Amino acid sequence: MRHKRAGLHLSRTAAHRKALFSNMVAALLTYERIRTTEVKAKEIRRLAERAITWARRLGGILTKKPDKRTDEERARMVHAVRMALRVVRDRDAVMKLFEEIGPRFLSRHGGYTRIVKMAQRPGDAAPMALLELIPGEPGETAAKPSPKGKEPGDAKEPKAKGKEKSAPAAGEAKPKAKTKAAAAPKVKKDPGARVPAKSAATMKRAGRSRGGE
Repeated sequence: MRHKRAGLHLSRTAAHRKALFSNMVAALLTYERIRTTEVKAKEIRRLAERAITWARRLGGILTKKPDKRTDEERARMVHAVRMALRVVRDRDAVMKLFEEIGPRFLSRHGGYTRIVKMAQRPGDAAPMALLELIPGEPGETAAKPSPKGKEPGDAKEPKAKGKEKSAPAAGEAKPKAKTKAAAAPKVKKDPGARVPAKSAATMKRAGRSRGGE
């Protein structure tokens, strides 16, 4: 019975298994992505997240400069580094853990890695997986500089439709408004046009009126 015995044997001795996990966790912290079998990925994930938690628990100590830390903060830093070295035997990977990876996950409580299943390995058809660190939470986007050196608060004034009439200066007479008179069109007389001839009755009436005067 295997009560209270976490982890898998993976058909290896204890020394071989510890060296394997230490090397693979160091590779994950260094390259932030490794390709291995699903069984190994699940075991490495458990150890890698435990090491990242040791760095994340320091909180604001990670963001301080080494010369500005108090004696108590330095002691906490040393203790956390030693606890991480129990799993990861690579000092370069541990330094990256406390300088880059730890500050990235300060606002996250667990779930620092993810497993993506891949195609089977040719040869023995072993199920493969991609174990990687999740990217950090995106921060606030900085305001983009406006083109041609204009400030973002400057807004273009709307152009008025039509031409604006300028007000007359002091002492000048206001221009009179032009009245639109509907003038009748002038008819030009054609010199070549013929005058209609008068009838005989009209001529007699004209002679009688002249004689009676």
